[in-house]
Amino acid sequence: MNPEKNPSRHSFWNSRAWQFRPAEWRTLLVLGDFIVAVLALGIALYLWAIGDRWLGLSIEFLRERVPFWFYALPLVWSILLLELYDVHRIGDWQATVRGVGTAALLGLGLYLLVFFYFAGSPKSILPRRGVAGFVVVASALMLVWRHLIYQVINNRQFVRRFLLVGAGRSGQELLEVFENMNPLPFTLVGVIDDNYPNLGKQIRKYPVLGGSNCLLDIVTEQYVTDIVVAISGEMRGQMFQVLLDAQEKGVEITRMLVLYEELLHRVPIQHLDTYWLLHSFGDEARVSGFYVIIKRLLDIIGGLVGVTAFLLILPFVGVAIWLESGRPILFSQTRLGRGGKPFEMVKFRTMRQDAEADGQPKWATEDDSRATRVGRFLRKTHLDELPQVINVVRGEMSLVGPRAERPELVKSLQETVPFYRARLLAKPGITGWAQINYGYAASVKATMIKLEHDLYYIKHRSLWLDLLILLRTPWTVLGFRGR
Repeated sequence: MNPEKNPSRHSFWNSRAWQFRPAEWRTLLVLGDFIVAVLALGIALYLWAIGDRWLGLSIEFLRERVPFWFYALPLVWSILLLELYDVHRIGDWQATVRGVGTAALLGLGLYLLVFFYFAGSPKSILPRRGVAGFVVVASALMLVWRHLIYQVINNRQFVRRFLLVGAGRSGQELLEVFENMNPLPFTLVGVIDDNYPNLGKQIRKYPVLGGSNCLLDIVTEQYVTDIVVAISGEMRGQMFQVLLDAQEKGVEITRMLVLYEELLHRVPIQHLDTYWLLHSFGDEARVSGFYVIIKRLLDIIGGLVGVTAFLLILPFVGVAIWLESGRPILFSQTRLGRGGKPFEMVKFRTMRQDAEADGQPKWATEDDSRATRVGRFLRKTHLDELPQVINVVRGEMSLVGPRAERPELVKSLQETVPFYRARLLAKPGITGWAQINYGYAASVKATMIKLEHDLYYIKHRSLWLDLLILLRTPWTVLGFRGR
């Protein structure tokens, strides 16, 4: 089909400003959610004010009835919706409804805790009508707004059209990622490959449309906006030239490694080489002294707050552990810190005293039979890790970082998992990018996926990413996703 003969499609061909990338969809969601929350705040104030027979919606009402913290509700609401900023969930309407409902219930639950704690305070400080109105209006408006986004992203006119170049190992792994991603944030029209036995075949349900000799024709006929290059070996001169020609036509060229990171927030360790590692962790992952200082200050402050919480729950958790399985309440275990330096990590004991009677380290598994009943609850809620705040205050750990592992496991895994020791470039943390996105690993394959998250964090670490991880951690705890 020639786009010049189809004006409507030609218009679409020239309207790429409306075809967003995943990161751009996320920015639109964050901005739109905040605007909706501000609008909900205004409506809630109006509904609250018309119920006030004396002041109504006036300057006096805003000054005398509305506490200062009420105006922060849009920001709090946006934080409660953090789990819905995953672009993979934009097209999942059921997940959106569940997320908005959970945010509403969690917000009301937090308010009720504060309300009953300050029960003796003046009613104007804790306005039930205003908060309830905001939650109801914000939930309703958010569903309307997200449904609009849902309709837009499922309209093919607003979705970018990708063409994959390369059907080898890298290309097939990327296709496997596409298969497991529902919905896919773009349309994949097919695959280009110069391996002629593949022509006319389907690879993971996607057709091989041709070789480099017909790439430009396919770009025109299929209205391709992006080309993903998944060629791990040497690229032929003809392929390189047609990719340059396509780029001159306005098609964006992306490497497989870049798209993999953008979609999954992981790095594909099976397709990395030493040059990539040196470039990413030598050039891109260097952090400033300012980041190091601020991160340590946050660790000290957060660690001291955590120590206070630890001392408050210690009597209750300690008695529960002691009544079920005796002592010790706490136990320490050697783990590796930054640079492979060993330290003693402190935790609540969650397993029987003979959990490793033979002295050999074992994977923690789902519903581990070695765990006590109290221990299973502590592990599900991650409360077993609270004593690690002692390690944070000491400087052996951070609030955010890769999970600290035992020397025996590190020695074993670095022999089978590529670049495994690279995770020791950062100080281990109580929570981290891998912990909130994947959880525990109980096999080599799961460890590889978790390492991909860890390396992504080390490459992109910043104060903003650390803050995002800390804000998302309560969802992991509330979701009982521990093991």
